[in-house]
Amino acid sequence: MTVLAGIDNLGIIAGGGDLPVKIARSALSQNIRPHILGFQGEAEAAITEFSHDWMKWGEVGRMFKILAQQNITNILIIGSVTRPELDEVHLDFGAVKLLPAMAKLMAMGDDGLLTGIVRIFEKKGFRVLGVPDIAPEFVVPTRLLSRKSPTRKDIKDIEKGRAAISGLSQFDIGQAMVVVRGRVLAVEAVEGTDRMLERCAELRLWAQDKQKGVLVKIPKLGQELRVDMPTIGPRTVELVAKAGLSGIAVQGGATLMVNHERVLEQADAHKLFLRGLDQPKDAGQG
Repeated sequence: MTVLAGIDNLGIIAGGGDLPVKIARSALSQNIRPHILGFQGEAEAAITEFSHDWMKWGEVGRMFKILAQQNITNILIIGSVTRPELDEVHLDFGAVKLLPAMAKLMAMGDDGLLTGIVRIFEKKGFRVLGVPDIAPEFVVPTRLLSRKSPTRKDIKDIEKGRAAISGLSQFDIGQAMVVVRGRVLAVEAVEGTDRMLERCAELRLWAQDKQKGVLVKIPKLGQELRVDMPTIGPRTVELVAKAGLSGIAVQGGATLMVNHERVLEQADAHKLFLRGLDQPKDAGQG
């Protein structure tokens, strides 16, 4: 059921991964017509299942023109992207007009960049939605999702991870961390959660006593969740198991889960816990 009433169409600005297509299907099931603008080299070929256009980096004017032609005022920005190299950016006239603002954004960290992009769309009269507005079924609930529960030692690791991520928020460092019995083993940087977990598997510092430690993945303080909500999927569970961890703790109500059934099957098969955490009372957005 649609969270926001009165939506009959939706522009989906799509990066990589399965979510843009899944969101489009969810919108269609609610009689919301999606039109996907997919970035070349990022978005999956499956977007051609829907009304769509392919975009190059820098085609800002063309993007706004397409949205106007489709009578779209509600947009959703979803999917993974990598910052393009300069020679991959093809600035059109619409981009040139926004060049001073865009140059400032590109010099910022991820949080500042994404927040700035949202502001540009809002100034143009668009309503920027988040996944929970259209497809709340992809949002992790606040509860234990797996058969296995975290131990008291796991809970201590979770709390340390949450506190550390919150403390690092001012530096715009990643939203995931691995904590093993009170020791911060790895912090997500620009490489992303998957590569961080691969590094942990290579270290195997606790190999003699497996299934210790946790992956904590929560939003940074002030994170723009409409366009940058933490995400987990089957690959996350697979890598957590390979790293010898005990489980996964994410922020309930502020984390997306791709392939829900498969994630839970894998978590139970690997004897991992998966917990959607309550939001801390003293936290801001995220």
